Amino acid sequence: MDLKEKVEDIKQELEKFQVSSKDELEQFRIKFLGSKNVIKGLYAELKTVPNELKKDFGQLINGVKVAAENKYNSLKGGESGEKKSALGEDFDFSRPAKKVAVGSRHPLAIVRGEIIDIFKRIGFTVSEGPEIEDDWHNFSALNFPPEHPARDMQDTFFITKEDDENKEKEMALRTHTSSVQVRVMENSTPPIRTISPGRVYRNEAISARAHCFFHQVEGLYIDKDVSFADLKQTLLYFAQEMFGKETEIRLRPSYFPFTEPSAEVDVSCSICGGKGCNVCKYTGFLEILGCGMVDPNVLEAAGIDSKVYSGFAFGMGVERIAQLKYRVNDLRLYSENDIRFLNQFKGAK
Repeated sequence: MDLKEKVEDIKQELEKFQVSSKDELEQFRIKFLGSKNVIKGLYAELKTVPNELKKDFGQLINGVKVAAENKYNSLKGGESGEKKSALGEDFDFSRPAKKVAVGSRHPLAIVRGEIIDIFKRIGFTVSEGPEIEDDWHNFSALNFPPEHPARDMQDTFFITKEDDENKEKEMALRTHTSSVQVRVMENSTPPIRTISPGRVYRNEAISARAHCFFHQVEGLYIDKDVSFADLKQTLLYFAQEMFGKETEIRLRPSYFPFTEPSAEVDVSCSICGGKGCNVCKYTGFLEILGCGMVDPNVLEAAGIDSKVYSGFAFGMGVERIAQLKYRVNDLRLYSENDIRFLNQFKGAK
């Protein structure tokens, strides 16, 4: 029997092969498409064919191989497009696919985005800056005297860096995003109205109430005739947009090197409605941020005339706002990436 007859016999056998079960389908695959299938033997016999006929015989064998592959796909139901395959299995192509698990937005990203949106609605722009800062932008320009405790190694992660002249220069992981505000003031002309969201670092022991890194959003407004009343009204607007229209705020005198006068801002407890509970320690209020009028020394350090311009600044921890909004009692949950915790925020806006 010559090669042409062998090709025709295999082709006929291929066409007559009937499949009614998965076992028979597997037998078909092994015989015609397996590692030792009958078609491979045809390729082995090509060496006995004269050179001028090898191309024609090669095409015949390739045709048988393609026919075997097409029939196998058809028998599986993968190529036929029919709802019922040769195996008698029903395929409903209108049936919904298996659901793929999707992620959710991180609670800090949700709260950060909401804070930004609130201040954007009243004209604040968003500014960003480096997380590794020099002493001037992180401390000196913000009126931190050399002996200020915030400069101590217990609070700040310091970094030693060589400058272009190979001289060691002390840098630090920024302890607040106020450093971004200094950069904005140095490179802008008032009026300035901006917020600075970002990650900051403090050398603190990690616990349920503290972490070595956290997130802040700080705001700055500088213009002519800016008053403390403007600051209070801005923060009242923010509190009511974030926590509800019935929210009240309370300002308590405080101290920050870069603002004078300074204040801590409390909001009425959303859990007890201001009546007093164990969360607010029965005061009816919860602290959310610090604020104050920009110290004239800070304005002058940035090249802004403090006799012409005034301004206010405020800063809040995103984790603090998120804890009040979602009643999370452990700060560490935000950075542990526990899927059970994160799944609770699916669908949150």
